Amino acid sequence: MKIEQLGDIKDPRTPPTAPPAGAAQAVDRRTLPTAVADRLREMIIEGQLAAGVRLNERALCDQLQVSRTPLREAFRLLAADGLVRIQPNRGAQVVALSEKDIRESFEVMGALEALSGGLACLHISDREIAEIKALTFEMQACHARRDLPAYYHVNREIHDRINAAGHNQLLSQVYKTINLRLQNLRFRSNLNHEKWDKAMQEHIDMVEALAARDGERLARIMRIHLQRKGEAVLEGLKQQAPGAAPPA
Repeated sequence: MKIEQLGDIKDPRTPPTAPPAGAAQAVDRRTLPTAVADRLREMIIEGQLAAGVRLNERALCDQLQVSRTPLREAFRLLAADGLVRIQPNRGAQVVALSEKDIRESFEVMGALEALSGGLACLHISDREIAEIKALTFEMQACHARRDLPAYYHVNREIHDRINAAGHNQLLSQVYKTINLRLQNLRFRSNLNHEKWDKAMQEHIDMVEALAARDGERLARIMRIHLQRKGEAVLEGLKQQAPGAAPPA
């Protein structure tokens, strides 16, 4: 299993070294277990730690340059998010959702995204719209470069901002809980370039509807957007199944 090093996270027992410019300040704002959990979360989202894989503590400690204590605490943080399952005497494992879990999760997520969009159109400010427009332009640039990790980072920010613009705390809590389970799958839904192109166009349509404060249109776009994400994920799983024909 190939794991990238977490260069800006060190074990407290490691002698201090001069960090790159700007790196120390970023790490200082977080506890070590939280920083490790953030890095592991990104690795899960981007597929570096695949669904169902058992997490090798020794390998992760070596690659992330931390001891087992903060690593295990990071596992507990990820378990609370529903991304990792900890089994007594067997260690931690990345959670793998069943086909039924995936279908139901995307159905619920589509409804939550639609509700977020409708509420956002009622409450969003001109400044918030301008910021989401700017992020959409940034995402288009990432899409043009075929830089999926950067694209997806901006994508998550846009969806989170639309949700936050609805100013409904309970909705945001439920949204975050379910969305955490789906980040890797939402990322993977863009591996097909044709579907990724369609998703990018849907985001352009989203910001147009948001700017017009057309809640009905935005809700419809976001519901369809999540439906297509779910379909892309399930289609990918079928192609990966043993004996499946390779994609055309």
